[in-house]
Amino acid sequence: MLLEEFDRNKKAILNPDTFHKVLPEMPKTCVSFFSKSIIKEIAEKYPVEQIAKISSATADFPIYKININGTDIGIYQSPVGAPACVSNYEELIAMGIRNFLLVGCCGCLDKNLEEYAIIIPTAAIRDEGTSYHYAPPYDETEINKKVIDILEQKLNSLSINYSKGKTWTTDAFFRETKDKMERRKNQGAITVDMECSAMNVVSEFRGVNFGQIFYAADNLGGEEYDPRNLIQGAGSFDSKKKIIPIALECGLAMDENLL
Repeated sequence: MLLEEFDRNKKAILNPDTFHKVLPEMPKTCVSFFSKSIIKEIAEKYPVEQIAKISSATADFPIYKININGTDIGIYQSPVGAPACVSNYEELIAMGIRNFLLVGCCGCLDKNLEEYAIIIPTAAIRDEGTSYHYAPPYDETEINKKVIDILEQKLNSLSINYSKGKTWTTDAFFRETKDKMERRKNQGAITVDMECSAMNVVSEFRGVNFGQIFYAADNLGGEEYDPRNLIQGAGSFDSKKKIIPIALECGLAMDENLL
């Protein structure tokens, strides 16, 4: 199979440093959200400075810097889906990012995960194509244990309730069939997402630190599909934006405790 053709050569024909060099003003730690409304909320609540951008045919992705209690943190909106998310992440690494916290919603395979529940993924099932260009074929990737410990310690210090467990990363959310979902649950997955396994494998390949925080969206684990806040859109923003200070505190903890 083509996805078994992993090439260990780190030098590709086209490389991220072709487009970007390390920026002196780039913070070492970046907190990234998928939600455009969350990025807008941060820009309205904190003094932000745009220090760079990633451009593509479909959109520009500004990279901001904010200062929290004397520490500079990068803020950036990631595109949805493993290929686009990883491509931009590669460029951020080339610019100097060493620690990356990705924050976004997930589908729930465990029906007991309440709406907006916070989840730390501890491992990810590689049901996407991108990661197989960065590592040999194997089913699951373990998330950096040191990063998980840092996130847990911070959430505990903030008295934030959370769950943790394995996620199922897939490219094709319209192909999440009932049988496939049950197989992933039997493998231990409690959530489903589109980026985690690829982002983690790329982080290992490039030698940088990656962690992720989910907030629970639609429920796939019941008898009937429940879209919950995935469909509510703007009406759910007051609940969704509560993740902002939590994510920033976790990003600060990563910056303090990781090289």
